[in-house]
Amino acid sequence: MKASEFAVLWDVDGTLVDTAEQHFRAWNMLAAEIGKIYSREDFANTFGWRNPEIIPRVFGDHYTAKEIDALGERKEAYYRKDAARGLEPLPGVLDLVRSLHEAGFKQAIGSSAPRENVEMILDQSCLRPYLGAVIAMEDVARGKPDPLVFLLGAQRLGVEPSRCVVFEDAPVGIQAAKSAGMKAIGVTFVGHHSRERLEAGGADLVVECLTHVNVDTVRELLDSCGRQ
Repeated sequence: MKASEFAVLWDVDGTLVDTAEQHFRAWNMLAAEIGKIYSREDFANTFGWRNPEIIPRVFGDHYTAKEIDALGERKEAYYRKDAARGLEPLPGVLDLVRSLHEAGFKQAIGSSAPRENVEMILDQSCLRPYLGAVIAMEDVARGKPDPLVFLLGAQRLGVEPSRCVVFEDAPVGIQAAKSAGMKAIGVTFVGHHSRERLEAGGADLVVECLTHVNVDTVRELLDSCGRQ
């Protein structure tokens, strides 16, 4: 089958770029303002989640939906101010995204982050020209491990879910990909989650860095789909 009948869906934070410290600092600023504590453990346990799910889990379930939205907006404003100082794609990202595009694969973003954050990252990283769709937090009612974010990405690209492969760094993202009926490649470069946790989530392949992945890697993973 032609490469254009397949798609690659990308998580953003921890997969395309490393924004962990910017997010951690932003959460700490918010926590200090509201008299709460935010730990590294809180960060690790909720990495890959949406703000409406993180805030009640970490800061308590007494906030109204409106208050949660306001807190989330404050945190993201702190994050964007910090991240605006400069972000670059992780090793191997730009070469792989460009190579997949040249080979004919469709590509999209499937992120739990707010759209404004994703758009800022795409503007800074030179990745936008290679993408056919961008799915962000505002596009879905449920976050990962719910598969909706990736299913919507596949739908907008016009590709069957079984012909998609997802790149992720978090177990909840791997679980979302597998629930969507897609292949999943886990990346351990930023170190938030171990190979073992990504494999336990269902990853078909786990790599340390995207310099270890090329177009042939993706073709081979999807080859069985093409024969179905």
